[in-house]
Amino acid sequence: MNQPHTAQDDGVRQRQQQIAANLRALILSGDLRPGDRVPSTSDLVAEYGVTDKTVQRALAILKAERFVEGQKGRGVFVTTQVPTVVRASHYPVTSSEEPYAWIADNASRGRAGSIVLLHVGEVPAPAQVAAAFDLEIGTPVTVRHQLLSLDGEPVELVWSYYPSNVARGTRLAEARKIRGGTPAVLSELGYPPHHAIDQVSARLATVEEFIALRLPQDMPVLRQLRVVFTDDDRPIEVTVMVKAGQHFEVRYALPKPE
Repeated sequence: MNQPHTAQDDGVRQRQQQIAANLRALILSGDLRPGDRVPSTSDLVAEYGVTDKTVQRALAILKAERFVEGQKGRGVFVTTQVPTVVRASHYPVTSSEEPYAWIADNASRGRAGSIVLLHVGEVPAPAQVAAAFDLEIGTPVTVRHQLLSLDGEPVELVWSYYPSNVARGTRLAEARKIRGGTPAVLSELGYPPHHAIDQVSARLATVEEFIALRLPQDMPVLRQLRVVFTDDDRPIEVTVMVKAGQHFEVRYALPKPE
């Protein structure tokens, strides 16, 4: 007599999406580790009460995301790809020895980082940027828009905004990468970054983000809104970072109680 399947059906998503979501959660939590064999097709068929084809579609989703890989004659195994852990409180520091902090930071983890500058210029301030700078929505601000890649794969889109009266005529407004990063320029201009406040949210990608990050499916992205402050708590930089959800985890360090 066949055992009834035990896995719940959320009644909204297709069954292969649900199976992929459950396996993805086990991988990201470390319950399925790199090198582990995922449950067999027959086990997943029995657990979810679906067909072989549905299970194969679920595994295809995870293969496209590079969480698992098939090994001929052996089964499907978790890959060595693990999300990059980023500290929510981290802000790149200026270094004359390391001209591009993001690249150097990832090189220390054995990852090859690269940066492509997509656009530099003045744009109407989006709502959250205007609010941070205490400007009217639509007031011109300077933006630096970049695409970051790890090991040749796009992983993050970045928009960094500056008040135009600060950025105009400086390296912040030049369409080229900045050695030492924008913190170095801000310090040179008399606005040394002191601290920052982050807001992190998750949502589905826009069309632009989906294409630029080459997302394999309707994968959520992490959106990090950072406001950087200089002397007298003056906001001097607002950065929006959109990270491919399958590549990152955000770590928060809470202060010890006094």
